[in-house]
Amino acid sequence: MTSVELSITGMTCASCAARVEKELNKLDTVTATVNFATEKARVEFGDAVTPEQLITTVRDAGYQALLPEPMPDADVPAEDPTAPLRQRLLICLMLSVPVIAMAMAPALQFTNWQWLSLTLAAPVVVWGAWPFHRAAWTNLQHGTATMDTLISVGTLASLGWSVYALFWGSAGVPGMTHSFELTIARTDGSNNIYLEAAAGVTTFIVAGRYFEARAKRRAGAALRTLLEMGAKEVSVRRDGVEQRIPIEMLHIGDEFVVRPGEKIAADGVVIEGNSAIDASMLTGESLPVEVQPGDQVAGATVNVDGRLVVQANHVGADTQLAQMARMVEDAQNGKAKAQRLADRISAVFVPIVIALAVATLGFWIGSGVATAAAFTAAVAVLIIACPCALGLATPTALMVGTGRGAQLGILIKGPEVLESTRQVDTVILDKTGTVTTGKMTLFDVIAADGEQPDEVLRIAGAVESPSEHPIARAITAGAQEKLGELPAVDAFSNLRGLGVEGTIDGRSVLLGRVRLLADRSFVIPDELIDVARQAEADGRTVVAVGWGGRARGLLMVSDAVKSTSAEAISLIKSLGLTPIMLTGDNESVARTVATQVGIDKVIAGVLPQDKVDKVKQLQDHGKVVAMVGDGVNDAAALAQADLGLAMGSGTDVAIEASDLTLVGDDLRGVPDAIRLSRKTLRTIKGNLFWAFAYNVAALPLAAAGLLNPMIAGAAMAFSSVFVVSNSLRLRAFMPSR
Repeated sequence: MTSVELSITGMTCASCAARVEKELNKLDTVTATVNFATEKARVEFGDAVTPEQLITTVRDAGYQALLPEPMPDADVPAEDPTAPLRQRLLICLMLSVPVIAMAMAPALQFTNWQWLSLTLAAPVVVWGAWPFHRAAWTNLQHGTATMDTLISVGTLASLGWSVYALFWGSAGVPGMTHSFELTIARTDGSNNIYLEAAAGVTTFIVAGRYFEARAKRRAGAALRTLLEMGAKEVSVRRDGVEQRIPIEMLHIGDEFVVRPGEKIAADGVVIEGNSAIDASMLTGESLPVEVQPGDQVAGATVNVDGRLVVQANHVGADTQLAQMARMVEDAQNGKAKAQRLADRISAVFVPIVIALAVATLGFWIGSGVATAAAFTAAVAVLIIACPCALGLATPTALMVGTGRGAQLGILIKGPEVLESTRQVDTVILDKTGTVTTGKMTLFDVIAADGEQPDEVLRIAGAVESPSEHPIARAITAGAQEKLGELPAVDAFSNLRGLGVEGTIDGRSVLLGRVRLLADRSFVIPDELIDVARQAEADGRTVVAVGWGGRARGLLMVSDAVKSTSAEAISLIKSLGLTPIMLTGDNESVARTVATQVGIDKVIAGVLPQDKVDKVKQLQDHGKVVAMVGDGVNDAAALAQADLGLAMGSGTDVAIEASDLTLVGDDLRGVPDAIRLSRKTLRTIKGNLFWAFAYNVAALPLAAAGLLNPMIAGAAMAFSSVFVVSNSLRLRAFMPSR
C-alpha cells in the first residue's frame, strides 16, 4: 500500500468532506480519510490505483485535489488564504448594514427605500454568496445536497420572493413601509420583502466562514512553526573547502560547520569542537546541553558558544524535527470515533432539512397562514439547520490540542489516542531510562579510618580515567566534577570483568569489587565490609579502592533517579492512576528506586519478552494499561498496552511502537500528556454537545416561525464560531512543571 496526502480545495462544509471521502473510498484498494478543518485527504491505495486517478475522482465529485508540494521558503512571506474571504466579508458588510438598518427601523424607510434595498442586497446575495451557489450547483449536478445547498436555496428564495413582491406585488409602490417582525403575522405576502434576511444571512455566514478560516489557520500555527524551525542554509565542508548551500542539497555523510548562534542544519554526530546546545525549542529543556566529539545533535537546535563540525546522519524528512511535524500532522488529519459519528449525521442531515423546510412551508400554507409567513418559516429552517459546527467540533479541537502538545514536547499520534486516555487506570513504568537517567552516576564515597574521602576519590577517578566502562566513566566524571583536573595514571591495566589497576604518584592502586581486593590479600576493615553489604542490598554497585595492601575506601555507583521522577509519580497518582514499576533489574534495586519516587507496586526481574505478558495479565484482570518506556525491549509492551508512551530520549523502535511520544526525558510529561489528551477529548465532546443541542433546539423554533431568517443565519454562524473559539482555549493549556 502507498500513502499520499492530498490537499482538497473547494470544500465549504463537513458534508463536502464526507462526500469526497465517500467517492475516494469507492475505488478499489483505497482507504481515505478527509478532514474538513485541515482541508487534507490522507489516502492509502494499492498498485491498481494511481495518484492521478485519485485527483480525477475528487474532481469528478466537484472539488479540486493537489499532490503535496515542498515547503515554501520561510523568507518569502506566505500568502494569507483568508484574504479573499476578508475582502468578500467587508464588501458584504458595507452593503448589508444599510439594508438591515432600513428594514429594522421604520423611521429610515423613506419613499422608495425598498428599491435602494434591492440595489444594495442583490450584489450581496448574488456575488457575496457566489461560493455557496457554485457549490450548490455542483452538488445538484452530482445529485447530492450539502449545507451550501441550504444556504443557496434559502438566500435565493428570500431574494426571489422579494423581487416578486416588488415587481408583481404591492411591495414596490412608493411609500411602502413594514415593521421588523420576529413572529408569524397573518399579512399579505405580496406586500413583504425579505432583502434584509437575504443580505443579512449571507453576510453572517460569510463572516462565520471567515472566522472559521482564520481560527483554523491559528490552530495550525504550531505545526507551521515546527516546520519553519529548521535551518534554511548550511555551511558544508567538502574537499577541505567550506561552501554555503541550501539545506535541500545536504546529503547523509556530509560534514557541515555550525558557528555560535547558528541552527544545526540536520541530525548528526559531532566530529570536531565542543559547545553547548540550546535544544529548548525541540525538547523543552531550559538548560543548554554540553556536547563534544561523538555526541549526537538534532537539527533545528541552536549552537550556543563554540564552533562545531557535524557529520549529517539524518537529513530532510528523516530528521527528528520532520518526524515530529509528520506525527503532529498525522494526528491532526485523523478522526476520532466522535467525529465519524458527526460526519455520518452531516451526510444525511441536509436532505432531511430540505424535506423539513418543504413540510414547514406546506403545513403553514395549509393552516391558512399568509404565504409570506409560511415562506419565512421555511427559509429559517433552511438557514438555522446548517450543521457546520458538527463538522468543526472535532478537527478544530484536535488541531489545537495536538499543536499545543507539540509546543510542549508531547506528540500525539492520532485521535484514537484521546479515546484511550479516558479509560486508563494503570500506568506501567520501565525503570532504566524512564524513572532513572539510564546512566551510572557516582552516588557516595566512603573512606576508611585515617583516609580522606576526596583523596580516595581523586586517586580512584584518575585510575579509572582510561577505561570506557560505564562504571569507570561515572567515577571519573564524579571526581572531575568535584575536584577538577586529575593526575595522570601510569601502568594502567584493565582486569577484564574484575576491575582496573594503575600507578598514581608512585602508588600501585587497585580498584574493583570487594572480592577482588580480598583475593589479592588486601586488608579490608570490617566497617567497609558492612557498608558494602548494605549498599549492595540497596541496589548500588560498590567499587573498592586500595593501595599499599589495604582497602582505603568504597565508591557507590548507581543509576541515578531523575530529579523530577518523584513529582511525576505524585502527579500520576493525582489523576487517579496506579503506577507500577516493571523492570528487568533485581528486586532490591527496583524496590530502592520505587521507594525513592513513591511507587508502591514493583514487578522486578522481568525479561524483555515477558513484559508483554505482564501487560496482558493486567489487561485480563480488567485494567486499562498505559505503558511508559524508552528502550527496544519496551517496544512490544508499548504496542500491547492500551496507551503507549515513549520517552523521546529513547530508541526509534520504542517511539514508533508508542501512541504518545515525549520529546524530552522528563517523566512529568506523562501526566501532562494524559491531562492534555483528556482535556482535548472533553473539548471535542463539549463542542459536539453544543452543536447537537443547537440544532435540536433551534429547528423547532424555526419551523414554528419564531425565528426571522436573518436571526437564524446569525445564530448558525455563531454556533460555528463558538465551537472554534472553544477549541482555541486549549492553547492556554499549561504543563504541571
